[in-house]
Amino acid sequence: MADTDTDKALGAPAERREGRDKVMGLARYAAEHPASGRAHGWPVAATIAAGSVRAIDTAAALRLPGVLAVLTHEDAPRLADPDDPTLAVLQNSRVPHRGWPIALVVAETLEAARAGAAAVRVDYAVRDHDVTLTVSHPGSYLPEEANGGFPAEREHGDPEGAFASAAVRVDADYRVPPLHNHPMEPHAATARWTDDGRLVVHDSSQGATTVRAVLAGLFRVAEDQVTVVSEHVGGGFGSKGTPRPHVVLAAMAARQTGRPVTVVLPRRFLPGVVGHRAPTLQRLRLGATEQGRLTSLRHEVTTHTSRIKEFVEQAATAARVMYAAPHSRTSHRVVPLDVPSPSWMRAPGEAPGMYALESAMDELAVALGMDPVELRVANEPETEPDSGRPFSSRHLVECLREGARRFDWSHRDPRPRSRSEGPLLVGSGVAAATYPVLVSPSTAGVQALPDGSFTVRVDATDIGTGARTVLAQIAADALGVPLDRVRTEVGSSDLPSAPLAGGSSGTASWGWAVHEACTRLRTSLADHTGPLPAEGLASTADTEGTADADSAYARHAFGAHFAEVGVDTVTGEVRVRRLLGVYAAGRILNARTARSQFIGGMTMGLGMALTEGSTMDPAFGDFTESDLASYHVPAHADVPAVEAHWIDEDDPHLNPMGSKGIGEIGIVGTPAAIGNAVHHATGVRFRELPLTPDRVLSGLTD
Repeated sequence: MADTDTDKALGAPAERREGRDKVMGLARYAAEHPASGRAHGWPVAATIAAGSVRAIDTAAALRLPGVLAVLTHEDAPRLADPDDPTLAVLQNSRVPHRGWPIALVVAETLEAARAGAAAVRVDYAVRDHDVTLTVSHPGSYLPEEANGGFPAEREHGDPEGAFASAAVRVDADYRVPPLHNHPMEPHAATARWTDDGRLVVHDSSQGATTVRAVLAGLFRVAEDQVTVVSEHVGGGFGSKGTPRPHVVLAAMAARQTGRPVTVVLPRRFLPGVVGHRAPTLQRLRLGATEQGRLTSLRHEVTTHTSRIKEFVEQAATAARVMYAAPHSRTSHRVVPLDVPSPSWMRAPGEAPGMYALESAMDELAVALGMDPVELRVANEPETEPDSGRPFSSRHLVECLREGARRFDWSHRDPRPRSRSEGPLLVGSGVAAATYPVLVSPSTAGVQALPDGSFTVRVDATDIGTGARTVLAQIAADALGVPLDRVRTEVGSSDLPSAPLAGGSSGTASWGWAVHEACTRLRTSLADHTGPLPAEGLASTADTEGTADADSAYARHAFGAHFAEVGVDTVTGEVRVRRLLGVYAAGRILNARTARSQFIGGMTMGLGMALTEGSTMDPAFGDFTESDLASYHVPAHADVPAVEAHWIDEDDPHLNPMGSKGIGEIGIVGTPAAIGNAVHHATGVRFRELPLTPDRVLSGLTD
């Protein structure tokens, strides 16, 4: 069966199947599904940080031309109590934070809806608010667990005693500000109720199956009466991982008006209602021998959450994986404040946590007078430090060595401020990266047709990662057929159910089910005689109980990041000249899309290091950087040279494809590598992100 073609299917740099439609504008997103009589909704956001709505006057809005309705907590459809309280919109008068939706104006046009929202008058009962995170905040507490189900606190041995007696010590505080996902496509949904009571929604979501289940529960209808389509999604980075208020508002408005309704959240509304990376205050204490072997590792994190939903950024968990330290303590404390609910953002936990840990490791290398690559190699563990389980595979040392070779690290002068070019100070830095291997149960179906083609069906969501293409490659490989004979259908809850695209688990989860279904079909085809029937032959798979089984192995991807920067001593500007990542992430299933994912993560890490940061205004209780004019996401001019490479890794303890997730590890070590390079260039240690010109210049002149 054309073995020469199938040999190239998995791992080949196949082009994205939907790429042409996207660049030509033919791919339709959630707000681009016009229907007869479609109306538009515009939310009214609360302008206080804490309190309640005392009265709301909608009369002026309703008099405007084109305005059809104004939904408030007084007349909006009643919802069932949600598991996620951030979805209980327009159900009562409470205002838990600034930006909370308190009304929705529905009109014939988007412009009319926006004008109507501006005409709504609100009288508030205001109470004092608190949005300021501090380590010593009296409301701080130790939660039962951090995000992802990780224990909030873990301790081994005597970390305090080992630190006190260590020959070399580092004790440093690091701060990462609130960060925002800001996908290119804002959160949007188009909803309609059919005459027979069916709810049909086009949603910008990372998981249509999850959205369907949540909407069915909220509106008290059977799941098979709800269809959610997320065929094309313009990015999410975690903020579209679960339903957000926009889709609930669209469905409420459609039920209230009897018309299809589209709700697109304005860019400035996103920080308040779709989640954000919570700020973290982190203290690292490392104790080591004079030879650089860690004896004590303590990583303590304080973060914030909202008053309506607990979310604890798991920033200390990576320290439980990385280095051999016989005595350790990792802990998380959380402070409930009058802030929007934080949530997932690319590599939640690992991104801010590894920034602090890898910065502290660099500080330790300087204190020891030791090469930072060699320090990491010297502390390579034999088993996972926290659990004691063997690693399914761990090639961090190989990543460090290969990265050092490609970066010409051996010719680096380790002395700070040892290289200059006029007013520029030039330096280089390194950091390690890790991300867990996650997988969830999934279902999938595949059909062989008489014309020799195959159709794979699974409710996977392609958020720009190339999922359609990679799933087709997995199918072609399992079926033993050329790639061009396989088509994929994804992004609809009417397809076989699948978990969301998040946690770098999408391909591993969906691909496992696709591989299983295709393997079964290949067996059926081998046993079949004669021509296929008109309807073809089909096979399905459900990995429940297999894909989610506990493993005897600690399964993680690893990587190494290297950065070269130029720091302008006149302006304080930091420019990244070179950025290199080398990864060990199992079998790479598509070289083209994998490189794109690695580079995308590294670019996002560059933004975290240099340009991205948000400020919570203590007086108004609001994020002051709420649009892309004030919250600068890196553009092409900010990323002059980025390279991504990988180690060929054969890991038999993962999934049938031997793959690990790649969507998030690229961001994990990048900020620390850049920060360490800035220290090497300037001799100044900056411990708060982002490294903006004003902050750098202030440090250089102190």
